[in-house]
Amino acid sequence: MAHAYIVDAVRTAGGKRGGKLAGVHPVDLGAAVFDAIADRNDFDTKAIDDVITGCVSQGGQQTMDVGRNAVLASKLPDSIPAVTIDRQCGSSQQAITFAAQAVLSGTQDIVLASGIESMTRVPMGSVATLFMKEGLGNYKSPRLEEKYPGIMFSQFMGAEMIVKKHGFTKDDLDAFALESHRRAKAATEAGVFEREIVPVEIETPEGKEWHKVDEGIRFDATLDGIAGVKLLQEGGSITAATSSQICDGASAVLVVSEQALKDHGLTPRARIHHVSVTAGDPVIMLEEPLFATEKALKKAGLRIGDIDAYEVNEAFAPVPLAWLKYLGGDHARLNQHGGAIALGHPLGASGAKLMATLLGVLDATGGKYGLQTMCEGGGQANVTIVERL
Repeated sequence: MAHAYIVDAVRTAGGKRGGKLAGVHPVDLGAAVFDAIADRNDFDTKAIDDVITGCVSQGGQQTMDVGRNAVLASKLPDSIPAVTIDRQCGSSQQAITFAAQAVLSGTQDIVLASGIESMTRVPMGSVATLFMKEGLGNYKSPRLEEKYPGIMFSQFMGAEMIVKKHGFTKDDLDAFALESHRRAKAATEAGVFEREIVPVEIETPEGKEWHKVDEGIRFDATLDGIAGVKLLQEGGSITAATSSQICDGASAVLVVSEQALKDHGLTPRARIHHVSVTAGDPVIMLEEPLFATEKALKKAGLRIGDIDAYEVNEAFAPVPLAWLKYLGGDHARLNQHGGAIALGHPLGASGAKLMATLLGVLDATGGKYGLQTMCEGGGQANVTIVERL
């Protein structure tokens, strides 16, 4: 039976919108994580069969196959092909899935799954709004409008629907957000992110420095401070403090076959045990990780109690809270080093970013199985289960 292994997983530290990574072109962010994979692993990088890059906002500086451009800007050989994909927030988790499928099929032996997103330089939604302003149309076709009349597919509205459906209060969301910052703070101070973070050289008024600490963490966060942030919608429950942070970043995961391990003397960190993707209601949208995880566990022959660590993307606080409630999960095993509320959500880069963090959690805790899942635009969700080796 064929297996797919993860040899390495890296990410940049998150940069806030207009923050420390704002001066770095997204192609160069991608090149930084590609260089790290080359530097940290002793093998001939010419053997990489393909690079698969997730990116949501494929406009401006992130067009023309941003993954291929990042290869060309990196120290990887120009002979390595690359493709850029979009499964919304799960884009680079899907890149891991495609990489695993390529290896499991026997068609490729070494695939670099990655993600790139500068939300400062290519703002979220800009690839739609700029075309609309130029009179070039809307993504919602006549047939789609006929099926979903008058509906604007909104992640924010979906999150508010989850709050009401699952009976959460604003206090529940605020407490969860505080815990995200506290866990991220503790992980940073303990140095557990050092293995996964790739330092990026940046220019500052004081000169050059290395960006290597997630910029979004509020090290002095308090419940009163979070509770005092104004609501995003009158009568709602969600605030900016209980939502994922807009973020700049890049990530990469090296996926290989068993033959590649032998041929190149590589040591695997984990085996990919299961990959799947599902879709459901595109209006509530963000609830699909609940059902996707339930199906994935069944197909993998596992129960939630078998999973030692889970990363559920904190797009909005009610998403992981609903996931825990629905699946009967253990809050202590969820996002143990903090999540996107504290660390940021660089859209297309988040999937591979979460994998880097998940492997770090498994290493720190000695856990065997780890699971990650993402809510995604269109009511989709990816699930990846790994076994630490």
